[in-house]
Amino acid sequence: MSKNILTIREREVFLLLVKNKTTKEIASTLNISEKTVRNHISNVMQKLEVTSRTAALVELLKLNELEL
Repeated sequence: MSKNILTIREREVFLLLVKNKTTKEIASTLNISEKTVRNHISNVMQKLEVTSRTAALVELLKLNELEL
């Protein structure tokens, strides 16, 4: 997979996940609904063909999409 597989918003969501923020905290920070946060996470999981948030984070780190 190439660099920049995430949309800007997906990247924002996952950067907050890396900081151990909850769905509710992410929604509040980004001023979007919790459902929208979950949709972004689900979309990324589908793109990466993984079944958990943790697996998605690991893949994004491996692909250099995110940094700790």
